[in-house]
Amino acid sequence: MVNPHISKLKERLDAIRPQLLHHPLYKNVHTIQQLQTFTQYHIFAVWDFMSLLKSLQSKLTCTSTPWMPIGTANTRYLINEIVLGEESDVNQFGNRISHFELYINAMEQLGSDTTAIHQLITFIQNGIGIKEALKKTNLSSFIQEFVGFTFDIIEHQPDYVQAAVFTFGREDLIPDMFIGLVKELNVSNADKISTFKYYLERHVEVDGDHHSHLAMQMVADLCGDDVMKWEKATTASIEAIEQRIKLWDAINHLIIEKTISVI
Repeated sequence: MVNPHISKLKERLDAIRPQLLHHPLYKNVHTIQQLQTFTQYHIFAVWDFMSLLKSLQSKLTCTSTPWMPIGTANTRYLINEIVLGEESDVNQFGNRISHFELYINAMEQLGSDTTAIHQLITFIQNGIGIKEALKKTNLSSFIQEFVGFTFDIIEHQPDYVQAAVFTFGREDLIPDMFIGLVKELNVSNADKISTFKYYLERHVEVDGDHHSHLAMQMVADLCGDDVMKWEKATTASIEAIEQRIKLWDAINHLIIEKTISVI
């Protein structure tokens, strides 16, 4: 039986989700060079998605010692299963890998520039805070805004809001048209596209079905029948989708600019 609160939240999102599903960015990525540009910036959304996931795990389970039971066993199961798939899935060769690392591998095969994302991670590994690291990496303002929003959610919002943003606000709506374009590119450029194609297909297979069901159940468990929690969860999800639209707008603008400059 479908949770009525979930249904109502989805109805609220229906007014804005089509802007992502039908965003012009997708039809403007039809060459290797354009896909390189896309991945160079999209990787930051892949990375901060993993950060949001781990924040949820730390809030909903015990990740420190001495161990003690936290929350409900059902919620612990839901988040741990999602983490298992996102952090240690398999690549096209059957080897264990996180979705983030799989995306990096796809970028390397494509010939995309991975300098910025590696630099950001290095700064953080050296103890620099996320906001300062974003500035030191000299990232575009739209990337700083997007990632900054995610970490504001991580640092300042309760678990049920984080879960809603993770589940509904960070949906990577990948239309069939975009997957079709990548498949077409793969026909003559398999040596450059095959890993990215596998990433998309795996993303749809795992995240779009099984993980989506688990995540929605997690939100339902955390919000219960508290109307205020559902309202806050819905508002944050809408804001997160708006942030993704801004990100897509900016990447699309860069791709168009580069295309025109080549012509």
